[in-house]
Amino acid sequence: MKEIEFRFKSPKDSPGYLLGQVTMLWQRKLKIVLDPLDLTQTQFVLMAALGWLSKKSNTVTQVDIANQSNADRMMVSKVLRTLEKKKFISRQEHQTDTRAKVIKLTVEGADVLQKALSAVENADIDFFSILGNKLSSFNQSLANLTEQNKVE
Repeated sequence: MKEIEFRFKSPKDSPGYLLGQVTMLWQRKLKIVLDPLDLTQTQFVLMAALGWLSKKSNTVTQVDIANQSNADRMMVSKVLRTLEKKKFISRQEHQTDTRAKVIKLTVEGADVLQKALSAVENADIDFFSILGNKLSSFNQSLANLTEQNKVE
């Protein structure tokens, strides 16, 4: 059998491997705090994007949510349908664009989102506390990676 060659000497030298490990652990932590609210992490991310965008505009569309969350448009559509069935959001016809739907949080959705934001923010503070005063530069590095690797 041919010997497999790795570029990195160990998994701990691979940034992709480490990012994957941290992501899985962080997602597990979020699942623990989001399950009681009947939300998945993806549902939370899309609701948070909607909440954020709604602060600036009364006509938030599925495309706006997909762009804000760097998510696939088809996946966003499916998840928003699920959130609508849960009565967390409403989807209405756009006044000028017949292809678009305006997405709004319902009263129940806004309440769940506020609870989820508190739970997730507390989980984040706990999870990332090990970084101490390096958190700001860590966040900047993540923002740089996101910006440099966006897929249009």
